[in-house]
Amino acid sequence: PRTQGKFWENSSMDDNMSVSFRKQLLMINEHLGTEEVEALKFLCSDLLSFRQLEAVKSAQDIFQFLMTKDFLNKKDTFILAELLYRIRYHSLLQDLGYTKEEVRENLCHKGKVSNYRQMLYELSEDITREDLQRAMFLLRDKLPKKLTSMSCLELLTFLEKQALLAENNLQTLEKICEDISPDLLAIINKYKMERVIIIIIDSLVGHSQSPELSGYEDLNIDKDSVQFRECLPWENCWHHGPQDDKAVNVTHGISELREAQPARTSDPENKIEKPIIYKMDGPHRGYCLIINNSNFIGTLQERRGSCKDAVTESLARVFTWLGLDVKTYPDQTSVEIENLMQEWRTWNDHRDRDCFVCCILSHGESGSIYGADEQEVPIRRIMSYFTARQCPQLAEKPKLFFIQACQGKEIQQAVYIEADAQNPDLLPIQQRVSPSESIPEEADFLLGMATVDGYASFRHIQQGTWYIQALCNKLQLLVPSSRGEDILSILTEVNEDVSKRADNLGRKKQMPQPAYTLRKKLIFPVPRNPPPL
Repeated sequence: PRTQGKFWENSSMDDNMSVSFRKQLLMINEHLGTEEVEALKFLCSDLLSFRQLEAVKSAQDIFQFLMTKDFLNKKDTFILAELLYRIRYHSLLQDLGYTKEEVRENLCHKGKVSNYRQMLYELSEDITREDLQRAMFLLRDKLPKKLTSMSCLELLTFLEKQALLAENNLQTLEKICEDISPDLLAIINKYKMERVIIIIIDSLVGHSQSPELSGYEDLNIDKDSVQFRECLPWENCWHHGPQDDKAVNVTHGISELREAQPARTSDPENKIEKPIIYKMDGPHRGYCLIINNSNFIGTLQERRGSCKDAVTESLARVFTWLGLDVKTYPDQTSVEIENLMQEWRTWNDHRDRDCFVCCILSHGESGSIYGADEQEVPIRRIMSYFTARQCPQLAEKPKLFFIQACQGKEIQQAVYIEADAQNPDLLPIQQRVSPSESIPEEADFLLGMATVDGYASFRHIQQGTWYIQALCNKLQLLVPSSRGEDILSILTEVNEDVSKRADNLGRKKQMPQPAYTLRKKLIFPVPRNPPPL
């Protein structure tokens, strides 16, 4: 009976471990978006069949397939740690009980992602959107005729399925890289040299000449430079030797080879980590809604100059230039605004779009804007229509909201200067909403406010608002820059611009405020046409 009790106790502990393990996997799954799942699928291409990978809809599916093949289990989670490390999701490693240093140290003898697969993944990260378009053009005779776009990883997978790319068949890939960007050849050449080193070691240790060396003669490898010595424990473990507990130390040979090549590596820790960016290279950029309330039914003043912001020279022209389909709605009541949000929430075309932008220009109070009927609409409510749950077609895609409206106290007006507020002094302080109340709980939102909570924003009756004019100017200036500025860097420049402005007497100032739950950098692709200056 005592032994039987011990068995049931162990069985219960195992069940608890299994539940805890699967909870870990679910939590990691929730943190990984579409692009990360695509990367994991590609890195697992040598471990799972194409048929299995084609059935994958989420990271959870990948975990299940890895568990089926016993690559992943509750006692050994290193394969998952390696995959997260490869895609540089280091923050999730601690949930598995690893640090990135521990993973890096163990890759040598526990890693399952091949050098070939690492090389292709590194290559995909260095291929720009323009490079990818050129590559697809060069391969147009081999690609399906109806195909309009694909990611770099999808293109590499397609080439593998068509037997145009393999570990020992890199000619097509090399030719493409040579034509679109010769710098990419450094990654392939480095992989080829390291592969030759391993093949040479296999040949010498096994006392036989490997036929796999054919085709690599152009690399001019000197076998005599490969040095051997015993090392206990393993050192510089490029390759494990025969079963006599000897290892091959090829440090000298590899270092000589690397002197002739750029210092690039498939190890993510040995290269500068690239920022994770939103995918912005789809067939359509997205929609931009512009709600421009200039005229109001009751006592609110006309917002003169707002049409210059919205239509004639600024927002509509700039976002059209950035590739978005702009829709403008003048003088919308509070009910019409909510109806518009409901209509666009269910718009089917979002599935094929990269992002969504909504600009609202109106009078406002703390945490809300006014409809043309002078009824308030909370900013938080407007944004809530586009959360991942309410608008699944925009899930994991950036959603940008730019609000040009006062958020508080009215300021004494000067010549040509008006405040976009009614009379905030009459608003009880306890009713004011803090700035955090306007930040959506869901991911992938950006809220660009013309002013911080509690303060007025300003509009020139001829030149438009300070904030919108600065926003449009900075987008036109910085999107085409060689630095590839992301939207948050651009909004920082907008803050600087607006903060330097003042009324004619130099007394009235304004400070914009971006708030965001973006998970990645948002970089607009450089338009082909010059900016609409």
